[in-house]
Amino acid sequence: MRSLSTFCLLAASGVAFASPADDFWRELSSLCGKSYTGQVVQEPAGDDGFAGKRLVMHVRDCGADRIRVPFVVGEDLSRTWVLTRRGDRIELKHDHRHADGTPEEVTMYGGTTANAGRADAQYFPADEETRRVIEYAFSNVWSMRLVPGKTFSYGVQRLGTERVFQVDFDLQNAVDAPPAPWGWSD
Repeated sequence: MRSLSTFCLLAASGVAFASPADDFWRELSSLCGKSYTGQVVQEPAGDDGFAGKRLVMHVRDCGADRIRVPFVVGEDLSRTWVLTRRGDRIELKHDHRHADGTPEEVTMYGGTTANAGRADAQYFPADEETRRVIEYAFSNVWSMRLVPGKTFSYGVQRLGTERVFQVDFDLQNAVDAPPAPWGWSD
């Protein structure tokens, strides 16, 4: 562990430090090309759209400023999480497509982290575009948590309500990649 005086000396000498967002980005990028199964660990009462379906995340497309992670639910290839670097922040958008590849009416909603987060967790409060597209989701906060070599968690909570959804993916066991998401080509 470095002392505060060491950090001050390094900072004064112009050494750049990785932010927690950089560390999170690097760790997620290290999963590129791999797929993992998940299971719902929390969902709102009455929501059972994921019940009994195989859930797979595929860290499919990784670049310096964008990572795309299709989230497959059963045979439904409509969902992709799109993470984009915005300086020391990360933006999360949900790209939803029809089977023919055209955008769904409700798509590209999400938000940008309000701060650099932590190396193991990023939180994305709903942005203005989300409020316009899905007005009732104005208080959503999405989360992504990563325990290297163990789990990746995706979740959403609607603040002020009991609505919470979370799915955990097992990073200890990679699986075969699913087909390309709707609208993508290999």
